[in-house]
Amino acid sequence: MISRACLIAIIGQACAIPFVSDPTTTFTTVPSDIPPVVSVTNVTSHGPFSGTPTTTGALSTSIAAASIPALPPGPNAYDYPADGKLHGVQPAPYTPHGGRDTNGSAPVYRVSSDFDYQSIALGLYQEWIELDLFHYGLAQFSVEDFEEIGLTAEDRYLLQFMAEQEVGHATLLTNMLGAEAPVQCTYNYPVKTLREYIDFSQKLTRFGESGVYGFLNHLDNGAVGQLLLQSISTEARQQMIFRQFEGLFPMPVWFEIGIPQSWAWTLLAPYISSCPANQTRLIWQNLPSLNILNQPNPLRINGSDVYNETTGGYTNTASEADIEDSESCINATLGENCNPAITHNRTNPLSYPGRQVFLQWDEPGQPIGPNNSYITNTTAGDPQFALWVSQLNATYTPLYNVTNNTAYTFQPNMSTYAGDPALNGTIFLALTDLDLYVTPYNLSMVNPHVNALAIYQAG
Repeated sequence: MISRACLIAIIGQACAIPFVSDPTTTFTTVPSDIPPVVSVTNVTSHGPFSGTPTTTGALSTSIAAASIPALPPGPNAYDYPADGKLHGVQPAPYTPHGGRDTNGSAPVYRVSSDFDYQSIALGLYQEWIELDLFHYGLAQFSVEDFEEIGLTAEDRYLLQFMAEQEVGHATLLTNMLGAEAPVQCTYNYPVKTLREYIDFSQKLTRFGESGVYGFLNHLDNGAVGQLLLQSISTEARQQMIFRQFEGLFPMPVWFEIGIPQSWAWTLLAPYISSCPANQTRLIWQNLPSLNILNQPNPLRINGSDVYNETTGGYTNTASEADIEDSESCINATLGENCNPAITHNRTNPLSYPGRQVFLQWDEPGQPIGPNNSYITNTTAGDPQFALWVSQLNATYTPLYNVTNNTAYTFQPNMSTYAGDPALNGTIFLALTDLDLYVTPYNLSMVNPHVNALAIYQAG
């Protein structure tokens, strides 16, 4: 850039213009000690577990009560006046009074409680499956498979790079947990085609991301939460990438969802086949599966006009099996096209307010998860409501014709704020026995009342 003084000189008379040399090799210092990544191996076995579990049930100790009682806000919850003025002595210049862990003490990046350990261990199980899942897509599907739906070599490299990100995430969480941190397992994915794989991946990364948002601000150690935040921010981008690969609008919401740990574990565990016998176990609940019989299918031109087009399971992954070429949104016309893209606006919405949604759910007591060593469980009474969890909202609709573990309900019509339809994107649907009032920060209070859980593809 030429300086203003030199520019004036150029206009009037000559001046010395600095010489810019040709590019040369960058000179660097000797690299400092670089921390190693966690040991990673290629998972060579995929499929369901067929052995006999050596232990069953979630990790547990003495239990104080059947549920955590609902209490009013704390005694000082409304004391701060929030008037834009300062109300405390500044600990240093340009520093307001208050804040957690701001007294100058050095942060310790290790878990500090059972809550922290079990939450971060859950996150590590998620990182491990994502690492394998991203590699699996590249190994299972050919270059021709990718190119047939409009994904190029650059897109395949992006998938590879996302797998490399998971190595870093797994290393981070392993180091914060210590020697007993969960390690890699083997996995089982409900997909046969590349488009089914992409749909499953965008749903798996959805509950991975949302599962962390649900507990992040409850961690006892804020330093651990800070590092986890910096990793989950990357994973949020991964979920958006898979939506773009699927031809979905990348971020059709104003706020992302946070869900309880037991919801994240419920959705994750069925896709883990087996783990080492001494693998660290988790405390979280495995809720029964909810099958959405007319789950919207984003692989179709008219994705809402469907019945029983999933590959099954908690994610209700879209099935491509019965879609004729004329019904597929790949290479369709403008407004119907779902080829990979930065963004698409679809003429036919995947779902809409007032849509009748048909449901079927499993009985509890099913073996599930690593080595079939966890058992699905519910403490709820008979289901009476559908709980729709999206953005900042937790909204109940009544169940109708509840018979033999089947029912139907209607997709509600509500907004987060004016102009923002609350039910959009990849969201969560649960059945409950009570319309308990919950909000994003205390959503886990509803867990004792949940009968079954699933992902719903609202948009």
